[in-house]
Amino acid sequence: MYARVYVEITNICNLSCSFCHGCNRPPRRMSREEFSLVLDRLAGHTRYLYYHLMGEPLTHPELPEFLRMAAQRGYLSILTTNGTLLPTRGNALLECPVHKVNISVHSFENGTEEECFRYLSGIAAFASEATRRGTIVCLRLWNRGHDGGRNEVILEQLRTLFPEPWTENTRGYRLGERLFLEWGDRFEWPDKNAPVQSESVYCYGLKNQFGILCDGTVVPCCLDSDGGISLGNIFLQDAQDILSSPRAKAMAEGFRRRTPTEDLCRRCGYAKKFD
Repeated sequence: MYARVYVEITNICNLSCSFCHGCNRPPRRMSREEFSLVLDRLAGHTRYLYYHLMGEPLTHPELPEFLRMAAQRGYLSILTTNGTLLPTRGNALLECPVHKVNISVHSFENGTEEECFRYLSGIAAFASEATRRGTIVCLRLWNRGHDGGRNEVILEQLRTLFPEPWTENTRGYRLGERLFLEWGDRFEWPDKNAPVQSESVYCYGLKNQFGILCDGTVVPCCLDSDGGISLGNIFLQDAQDILSSPRAKAMAEGFRRRTPTEDLCRRCGYAKKFD
């Protein structure tokens, strides 16, 4: 069993953030029939579905139905969102079984303090109701060193919306029951045109996780935004056949030995955190 599988239900996003690599693939949404097939073919491989590689999952009009379909088949759903659509689509999510929602509050890069507070207020309203209903909510500030002073504004406003005391932990703070604030460093995405980061690479790709792009392409990890390492297509093949292919097995063994078999992996800045 894999700890998680990333299922990109859409590569369409309503923002264009500086920290996001983006993708060069045509805009696409996974259909209900395709998502149902993905659920069938992931049976026995994981319990946890993460609804992103690229794209903003809340832009998908059938997201609530997808969440219900996943729950009916025993999966736990984890969403990662920029939070901008929660005021308009959050209520629909609250009617669905969602295990956890990660909100990238570092997505608010521009605008006035008043606009930032309005953005955070919408997130806070959603978080308060979601945690009351049993959903875990994690607010992410994954931009240390690149926030331009914005983080202090966000923290001050969050203290207004979620009064202290906060409990510090190894990742950030516990703000309340099922509610967390998590720090993270900005990282360099793998890119075929980026400089080589290291010849020695350890990664959890194909050990704890793999990803499925919205066109069905299976990739080894959540950072292969353009499907540069295509292992197969889950719309056409069983997951086990894809994951036991010579290329996939060679990658997994290469990571275990810290000798990556794929050039893209040598150009991944995120993997440096596992050194």
